[in-house]
Amino acid sequence: MIEVWAPQAQQVELELGAPDEPRERLPMVRDDRGWWRWEGEHTAYDVVDYAFVLDGEEPALPDPRSAWQPHGVDGPSRVFDTAAHEWRDSGWRGPRDGAGTLGGVVYELHIGTFTAEGTFDSAVERLDHLVDLGVDVVEILPVAAIPGRWGWGYDGVDLYAVHDALGGPAAFQRFVDACHERGLGVCLDVVYNHLGPSGNYLGRFGPYFTQTHMTPWGPAVNLDTPGSHEVRAFIVENALRWLRDFHVDALRLDAVHALVDEGERHLLVELSDAVADLARELGRPLDLIAESDLNDTTMVTPTADGGLGMTAQWADDVHHGLHVALTGETQGYYEDFAGGTRALPDGGPLDVLAKVLTRGFLHDGTWSSFRGREWGRPVDVDALDGRRLVTYLQTHDQVGNRATGDRISASLTPGRVAIGAALYLLGPGTPMVFMGEEFAASTPWQFFTDFTDEGMAEAVRAGRRAEFGSHGWADTVPDPQARSTRDASVLRWDELSSEPHASLFGWYRRLIALRREVLGTDETRFADVTCSVEDDGDTFVMTHRGIEVRADLASDTVTVTTTGADGTAEPLHFP
Repeated sequence: MIEVWAPQAQQVELELGAPDEPRERLPMVRDDRGWWRWEGEHTAYDVVDYAFVLDGEEPALPDPRSAWQPHGVDGPSRVFDTAAHEWRDSGWRGPRDGAGTLGGVVYELHIGTFTAEGTFDSAVERLDHLVDLGVDVVEILPVAAIPGRWGWGYDGVDLYAVHDALGGPAAFQRFVDACHERGLGVCLDVVYNHLGPSGNYLGRFGPYFTQTHMTPWGPAVNLDTPGSHEVRAFIVENALRWLRDFHVDALRLDAVHALVDEGERHLLVELSDAVADLARELGRPLDLIAESDLNDTTMVTPTADGGLGMTAQWADDVHHGLHVALTGETQGYYEDFAGGTRALPDGGPLDVLAKVLTRGFLHDGTWSSFRGREWGRPVDVDALDGRRLVTYLQTHDQVGNRATGDRISASLTPGRVAIGAALYLLGPGTPMVFMGEEFAASTPWQFFTDFTDEGMAEAVRAGRRAEFGSHGWADTVPDPQARSTRDASVLRWDELSSEPHASLFGWYRRLIALRREVLGTDETRFADVTCSVEDDGDTFVMTHRGIEVRADLASDTVTVTTTGADGTAEPLHFP
């Protein structure tokens, strides 16, 4: 059976056939909820391509729930049997043998630039590096089908499909299997707050969007106006499918603050409860990680206690505090993190850093100069499990959204990078490493696209130039559409054998091993962290459950001391 939801259509026909051959056109039957079905069999074809014709209008459109788009986002869909894969992970209990994602080390990677080939199968060849590093969970940037060959993945338009250039859905299943075989969990980044501008046909099928609410990308996804019941189901079922049929362990939800829902039960509550039910059914932990800029721990409060039920949320304030303290940059949203503002009037950058490392947020009801209003809500540090905040020194956003995609290691000494690593890897949050950070990769990670629509391609170019033109950087912004921009962003794995890359990799590996040894899988508390700035103004000290990090920002050196059960101390130094 093949079905599609198209409640506004008067007639829907199915085009069905083998690839590169004329497809037969077959009538579909509508039910009273607006679902159209074809009950026939397609076993006459070894490989089946199909598309839908709405009210006789050409061209035929791909399936909104397509699993595979081998002809691109504008072409027909291809039937894919998710149950055909012979899984080898029958003994898999979840990350860290059932402990789940919280508190483990997450590694954010983009399949398309992790290796030169940019495929799931080639990425498998580098998984042992992550095991050696001590990673627990691999977080994959979005894999939904996008226009062209490559991109970041956040302009996906076929949310059920796996981008063919990455290897398609079968390759993704092989990748997850290979991760589980090595003890690595898999977190998939999914985007439910918008679709990309090119190849987006959802609005042709039904009321997937509403102008009642607007977002930075235009009309919001319809979560609370007529027709929203099926739209919400489209999202929830998509999430459950990745977890169930692809054996994914966690989902990272992009910009959940843009999921505008004024209904009685927020979509995130519905999604959280559905995922919890599936976790009980499967007998393994399943996690939801929110990207939220609201600085409100209601996001990670259980639904039974009136919260939105996310397992964890990204903590940009920790990143901003680290970035300003280490680099001295204060433009844009970094301004408040330099101190001396209404957010923290009596302190400097290291005082701000102390606050975010002991409370999770700078803006916890304080004034945000960037937003021009008070932001966030107070945090009960005695009640909040620190692992529910994902902390980091770099992310795809914080690197890729810079004019030239330069990493923090491009402008800092290895010693300063080592300081930043020690502070977040040994803090109370769930730490996340951005690919290549662990060896101070020399390659940038730039913004790149491959739109086949020339109008869209030029609009993206112009947008990037305009975004950075006010800073005088318009002439230095790489062309997002140039293949060279993507190629420049591919990791160079040969760097691991040279300095300073090898030394930094060793430092990251030792810190992660120390975190596992001392903190384990137990809950953490921001209340257990103390930070101080010594009288010289350049020495920053963080202590956390028997671990002391002493950072000298004058000499760019750092010492980590651990007090064992016998009272002895074993220091680690960098350099």
